[in-house]
Amino acid sequence: MTDLTELTAVRLVDGYRKGDFSPVEVTRAALERAERIQPELNAFVRLTGEEALDRARRSEERWRRGEPGGRLDGVPVTVKDILLMRGHPTLRGSRAVSPDGPWDEDAPSVARLREHGAVFLGKTTTPEYGWKGVTDSPLSGVTRNPHDPSRTAGGSSGGAGAAVARGAGPLALGTDGGGSVRIPASFCGIFGLKPTYGRVPLYPASAFGTLAHVGPMTRDAADAALMLDVIGTPDARDWSALGPVPGSYTDALAEGVRGLRVAYSPSLGGQVAVRPAVASAVRRGVERLAELGAYVTETDPDFTDPVDAFHTLWFSGAARAAQRLRAGQRELLDPGLRDVVGTGARYSALEYLAAVDVRMELGRRMGRFHEAYDLLVTPTLPITAFEAGAEVPKGSGLRRWTGWTPFTYPFNLTQQPAATVPVGTDGDGLPIGLHLVAARHRDDLVLRAAHALYEAGVPVSPTPA
Repeated sequence: MTDLTELTAVRLVDGYRKGDFSPVEVTRAALERAERIQPELNAFVRLTGEEALDRARRSEERWRRGEPGGRLDGVPVTVKDILLMRGHPTLRGSRAVSPDGPWDEDAPSVARLREHGAVFLGKTTTPEYGWKGVTDSPLSGVTRNPHDPSRTAGGSSGGAGAAVARGAGPLALGTDGGGSVRIPASFCGIFGLKPTYGRVPLYPASAFGTLAHVGPMTRDAADAALMLDVIGTPDARDWSALGPVPGSYTDALAEGVRGLRVAYSPSLGGQVAVRPAVASAVRRGVERLAELGAYVTETDPDFTDPVDAFHTLWFSGAARAAQRLRAGQRELLDPGLRDVVGTGARYSALEYLAAVDVRMELGRRMGRFHEAYDLLVTPTLPITAFEAGAEVPKGSGLRRWTGWTPFTYPFNLTQQPAATVPVGTDGDGLPIGLHLVAARHRDDLVLRAAHALYEAGVPVSPTPA
């Protein structure tokens, strides 16, 4: 028998159309899976079971009439608890946020999913205000990796990554300000896309400003393309949202990678120490792109680690997020967040603008780089998942999460589309991600390359038990 929790969104929609199964059956299976994994993984801050089943029943009736309400009618989806979802509190992983309403508005991406008939299973976990690359918070505790619960799921969209990997809905909405979609997608062995900034509108605006993107976390690239077709449309509440896309990301998938110019940078010019298992798996993925017809050159983009500028912008954003809190509320914050809030509050306006200058120069360099190359490929992360409940690997000597995410945050500074594809596992069975980056507005190229790898059978990640 078909395990409904293992099917992609594309397969679900096709099955609804053919009458193979119903949205109610699928929703019940996804909810049962979510309830089963919750004690072990802690992927959810709340499940919305009755509401989900009500939406599924209405979807089932539309499919019975042959009148689906949208491109994702009846497909289960989860929403990171950073994004507003009408009728439910958005606590952002914080005890300092009051659950009192009214919670009467959807974020733009949630609104688009609702309009297309998606079924909301619940809200997924996040570190407080999404501030770090792992998922634990004073409010909801530690979120664990679906392949080994003693390890972290990554963050800050860790609950979303764990839910998709374990079959609690094929689609998830995450946010990414420095890697927060791609980090957990890589650690959990799923697909994650950070679209070009503004492609998916964001409201309310993030305290982290234009570093923050909204993106799909899915079973594969085809699901992400379908999801982006739905959520990647303008919304008047986001003044920085991009205009409509001519055409469809889903339709573009078939173009493949033949003839694309791919730059492969194993370590950003020797700046990053990459674990051998990670390096080998990524290299094999790159070799497959070449076999599929891409022109691959091993070369590096011309930039040095922009971590200091990123810290200035990121920590300032954290300080802004906490600015309205009273002294008593600040004491409720994650100690690590309190630390970066204090650092961010000490930056001057000139220091902030100097970081903006670094950002603009990095954007210029990457713009020139992509005149020569359609895609840049790197590892998503130099390591695999480490112990749960820690911001950095034990014994690493690192202080902040940015010390082990050098491939992700530079492309939040530049606002480029970037995605992670699972390409193997290490000796402990933990997933490894290959990172695809394209020029701004070329989300189609990232999705095409990722889809080509899926079609070729490259993505390899064990199915969690």
